[in-house]
Amino acid sequence: MTLTFSLKNVLPILALVLAAAAIVAPRFLNVYVAVFLVVFAVVQFGFLR
Repeated sequence: MTLTFSLKNVLPILALVLAAAAIVAPRFLNVYVAVFLVVFAVVQFGFLR
């Protein structure tokens, strides 16, 4: 079993981390969502691999 590391594998982990951060500090929820959406879009468009 090999473990490959790419940004597509990191997106679910990023989502979990940002969700936990939103629970701890809901004041910054819009920032967390914006960060996730930007990272998701950059990865999906293929700018980062």
